[in-house]
Formats: sequence, C-alpha cells, structure tokens
Amino acid sequence: MAKTPHDSSFSFSRRHFNWRKKVDEDEEDDEEILTFNSSSHCEELENDQELRITMPAAGTTQSVPRKKTLPILAFSKLRSALTVFSKSRSAYHSGLGTRVVGTLFGYRRGHVHFAFQEDAKQNPALLIELATPTSVLVREMASGLVRIALECEKKAGKKAGKLLEEPLWRTYCNGKKCGYASRRECRPEDWKVLKAVEPVSMGAGVLPGNGAAGSEIGELMYMRARFERVVGSKDSEAFYMMNPDGSGGPELSIYLLRV
Repeated sequence: MAKTPHDSSFSFSRRHFNWRKKVDEDEEDDEEILTFNSSSHCEELENDQELRITMPAAGTTQSVPRKKTLPILAFSKLRSALTVFSKSRSAYHSGLGTRVVGTLFGYRRGHVHFAFQEDAKQNPALLIELATPTSVLVREMASGLVRIALECEKKAGKKAGKLLEEPLWRTYCNGKKCGYASRRECRPEDWKVLKAVEPVSMGAGVLPGNGAAGSEIGELMYMRARFERVVGSKDSEAFYMMNPDGSGGPELSIYLLRV
C-alpha cells in the first residue's frame, strides 16, 4: 500500500523526535512529621489562641518554640534550590518558554513567514521566511494536518550555537521538500503586521494590502495561535499549535532539526 505524504511526515517526526510528555510530578512531597502527645498539643493550641487575642505586656519577651525552626529551614533550602533550577532552565530555553505566541503570515502571492514571540508585545525571538508560497500552505491547512520540518547542517569542527539562531534551513512540508528557509531579523514591515494582529489571541484572517506592494502580491493572510514549545536537545525543538478546549481545528506542528 502506497504511503501518503502524511505517513512519511509521521515517520519523519517519530524518527527524529522521541518526545516524552512530561508527567506532572506528584503534588505530595515527603514532609517532616513532628510527633506531639495530646497534652502538649492542647497547650500549644491554647498558647496560639492567647497570642491572637491578647497583646504581651511591654518589656515581656516570649521565646520562639525551637521545634518550628527545622521545618522553616528545610522549606527555605527547598525554595532556594527550586529558584536555582528555574533560572538554569530559563537560560537553556534561550528566552522562549514552553508557551509562545506563533504567527504565520504572508501575501497571497508571496512567501510564508512565521514568527514566535514570548509575548505578543515583544520582538519575535524567531522569524523565518519560507520558500513555500502562501497559497500552497493554505491548501495544506485545509487538509487539517500540516507538519513543517526545518533541517540545518552541523558545522564540522565548530561548537554548535543556539538552534534558533541558525541562518539557513532545508524545508519539508508534510514530507515533501519545499526549498530553503532563512532566518532574518524583524523588519519594520514585519513588525507592522505583528502589531496589527496583536489583539488576536487565536484565529485567521486577511489584512488589506497597502500601497504598491499590496496591489502586486495581493492581500496579506495570517494565522495566529498559542504554541507549545518542546525542547528535545540542543539540536532539536518542536512547536505544536494548541487548539483551545480540544476543538477539532487544523493541526500544525513545526520541527527544527540540526543534523
């Protein structure tokens, strides 16, 4: 039985992306258990009630129970460890978190661009221009499933930089080669588009062309959504479009590979 482009794209993603869904860790952690007898426990409750109702006389000092020191110290150390771990993870993610804003846009007779932003008001951390015509991508999206894979070459004898900073990529759309894509800085005309769709959290539409450029290559089409970012390694990342409430909208995945 002949393989469809969708089948080849699925095998491609399985071969290069052995993603594991991170299972939420147990919410209950081991806690230190302090044992009290019934009489001392009652005395402590009475003392707590007295502290809430009456103010101590001037010059009177109250000793802090020593048994509360250990849990507070343990919690402080745990919080410090989590803070360090969080900072190291955010540095590894190169300015993008696990939830990003993704925008695909392009003139009807032009090429597709896609941009990923940490926040809709910030400059894009990644902006790539594909060789794929916008009209072709629109047809693929109508099928309900689009997988775009971008591959770049490892440089022999050189230390690999950040994956999102690679300048040139081979492009595959649903398993079919679609030329090359290039990373570039956000230009004023790109930023104008992103500002125009900034209020849109999720959806697709058309912006009127302006000036001579619009009359030559048609209206500007866009699609905007939240994406889940998954980092496989320093040489592989993926962005999965998130459909709200599990609605049956189109499925779009973008893979970045350094091979």
